[in-house]
Amino acid sequence: MDAGADTLQKALQINLDPRWYGTIAEIGAGQEVARWFFRAGGAAGTVAKSMSAYDMSVSDAVYGKSDRYVSKGRLQAMLDHEYQLNLDRLSDQRGDETAFFAFADTVVARSYRGGNECHGWMGVKFQSHPRDEASQVVVHVRMLDDEAALQQEALGVVGVNLLHAAFFLHHEPEQLVENLLDRLTTGRIEIDMIELRGIEFRAVDNRLMALKLVQLGLSGAAMFGPDRQVLQPSEVLRKRAILVERGSFRPPTVVNIAMLEQAQEKFVQDPAVDEQEVLLLTELTMANLRAGGDVVDRRDFLARADLLAACGLTVLISDFLAYHRLAAYLSWRTDRRIGMVMGVPSLIDMFDEATHAHLPGGILESFGRLLKNDLRLFVHPMLRDGEVVTVDTVQVADELQPLFDYLARRGSFVGLDDYDPAHLPILSRDVLRRIPTDDESWEAMVPPEVSGLIRKRGFFGYPRDR
Repeated sequence: MDAGADTLQKALQINLDPRWYGTIAEIGAGQEVARWFFRAGGAAGTVAKSMSAYDMSVSDAVYGKSDRYVSKGRLQAMLDHEYQLNLDRLSDQRGDETAFFAFADTVVARSYRGGNECHGWMGVKFQSHPRDEASQVVVHVRMLDDEAALQQEALGVVGVNLLHAAFFLHHEPEQLVENLLDRLTTGRIEIDMIELRGIEFRAVDNRLMALKLVQLGLSGAAMFGPDRQVLQPSEVLRKRAILVERGSFRPPTVVNIAMLEQAQEKFVQDPAVDEQEVLLLTELTMANLRAGGDVVDRRDFLARADLLAACGLTVLISDFLAYHRLAAYLSWRTDRRIGMVMGVPSLIDMFDEATHAHLPGGILESFGRLLKNDLRLFVHPMLRDGEVVTVDTVQVADELQPLFDYLARRGSFVGLDDYDPAHLPILSRDVLRRIPTDDESWEAMVPPEVSGLIRKRGFFGYPRDR
């Protein structure tokens, strides 16, 4: 079955179900979602009203003023306004047998001149049963087709998928996420944020939904803050200097936190950073979360996420095994300085040519992509056979030493020399091994907020009856 036929079938299924009745309000790319329901037939049973408010003054008059028209705030104003109108106007007449909904999107598709970011916000606020409290699904989409007409078509399809999934799969949140790109490809639409709220989703942890987006390949990365709320990466990263540390954080140690703090002290000394706000990120890669297998342990993931949140840190989940892909992702979303924090072992791994074999230009192409725009690597020492190895004393393969020396001279590597020698022997895997045992020395190896939460929640096998 082709995409059009399948999408029409979904729209028709909704139209023929007597429960759902509501509004479709769209700004920015035409009535792309509404038209599927009118094409399918029987739309009078589903669509109480469809509307577009393209003129900003008209949009402001309906939904209130907004600094940004393609934003989550504008979408929420649309959903709240249209949903409440349905309740106010129709509850007395048909509220006992109707589950009301409001669908909205606010998007910017490719302009005639081209070159603009093509993205938008889309959501549905709905009752799963008549007279029920509202539930809500909100997503942020990026449209990747080269032509405006194709972007609009893809937007319509994902909108129908969202409505169909919300109505029929709200009891299975992971299936809801999986069905968002039915009959589409990730080459056409990317979904980099999803948020489920309301009575039907009261047991949902949106950090797991963020993880699911990356697992499914719907997005290369997803993000959530220390308050555990999911974030839209482009909005968070926009016009901010970024310092990111990749790690297992299983659990976060005093070394992990000290590395970020020491790197930040040096990072802000860069004239290009000056007094700009610096966003500190901790990155968990899918390769690390899978730990060599195909399945992510959700309890383990949430434990790491909770511990990073306790440290006040924002978390980025990515499918970027290569550092240069992470750099490209960040630099596309900010024009400010980017720094990466790592230990000497990670720097040594970067000088293993086998890790760059997938690139036509090999290690030279990899470093070229990584270090453009003056990105810098902030490197923490390691302890090897009782000796401290720093970025100034590390040795790489003889044939790669000239490359290393060149990059060092151009300032690509910044040594973190204000380290605590007592921290150098601390490794996350050693801490993890000690947590389930009677050896309580691990507690001094992690921040107090981390040890407290591990004990309280029984993370990583810590005996809760101790």
